[in-house]
Amino acid sequence: MQITGLLSTVYSYALHILSGKFMHISGNTLILPTELIRFGVKDLLVKFTELNKSEITSLDLSQVKIIDSAGVAFLDEIRQQIDINMKLQNGSPDISEAIETFSILKLPEINPTKPDNTFVKIGDSLVNLVDSSREVIYLIADIAFWSVVGIFSRKGQRKGSIIHQSLLIGVDALGIIALLSFILGLILALQSAAQLRQFGANIFVADLMGISMVSEMGPILTAIILAGRTGSSIASEIATMKVTEEIDALKMMAINPIRYIVVPKFHAITICIPLLVTASTLVGIVGGLIVAVTYLDLSWISFVNRIFEVVTLRDVLIGLGKSYFFAWTVVIIGSYYGFQVRGGAEGVGKVTTQAVVASIFWVIILDAINSMIFYF
Repeated sequence: MQITGLLSTVYSYALHILSGKFMHISGNTLILPTELIRFGVKDLLVKFTELNKSEITSLDLSQVKIIDSAGVAFLDEIRQQIDINMKLQNGSPDISEAIETFSILKLPEINPTKPDNTFVKIGDSLVNLVDSSREVIYLIADIAFWSVVGIFSRKGQRKGSIIHQSLLIGVDALGIIALLSFILGLILALQSAAQLRQFGANIFVADLMGISMVSEMGPILTAIILAGRTGSSIASEIATMKVTEEIDALKMMAINPIRYIVVPKFHAITICIPLLVTASTLVGIVGGLIVAVTYLDLSWISFVNRIFEVVTLRDVLIGLGKSYFFAWTVVIIGSYYGFQVRGGAEGVGKVTTQAVVASIFWVIILDAINSMIFYF
């Protein structure tokens, strides 16, 4: 009896192992093997001809771990012989993505639809939030680690990449930042001047322009422009590289994508952001100066002296300090969405839009948090 039980156990175990390697029917479902690649497709086709096709109503992909274009072609052949609208069940995200990429047939729903239940939707959203948060933390840790390492070693980076990125992020953005800051300074001073002159408080326009541009408008305006310009560029570049499998090629060459792609951008924006914020602040103040001189009849000397009286070192440090957090947020969010791309050109467009919206949102949130910390 013991020998019989042992043999039964061994047989069951062997059958369990072999079931993952060979195609077989369970009920009305065709269970596919662990590997659907070109080396085994010929044998699978021979095996398939021996099966009773009338019993098959669905394909189970739960055992499939590896699939290539030949394996997808094999699935298309099965569906053409039985039913093109046959259900494909229990496919992992990677397998489903490969099938969607290489299949020449119209795909049915690969995985069953989740029940339309409020609690299921809430739970699914929470799971996605936890997964996304974990991935963001991992990304921040990688960027922080390799950025510190990159200060002392340029290994794994292109020569001159930081200078090149500084030109793209800083120099090329200087014109639009200066123009918008000048216009903003003009508008801000003009709107306030109309009220201040009614009370004979013309000189206080300098207070308004100095404090607002140094600690608030200069940093946040620069960050929003970088979010729309640099954030979208980072997300689209990384997303395109992933779609075209350049990221996989870097990994095959033992090159860390974070160190090769993201770290030069991180270093470049860290160098450029204080210069851009300073330029934005000064140009915005010049716009206010023009209004003060032409509309409020103030001398430029009294305007400048008043600014130096009211603007403190604390205001300057607050403005420059939070601008660093804004800049790092833009790089991290752009990189995160770039690495999360799915699909082809359409996916690149989606993650680029998401990166810009998320960057602007978090810049405003961080600015609000900063204001509550330092001004209350």
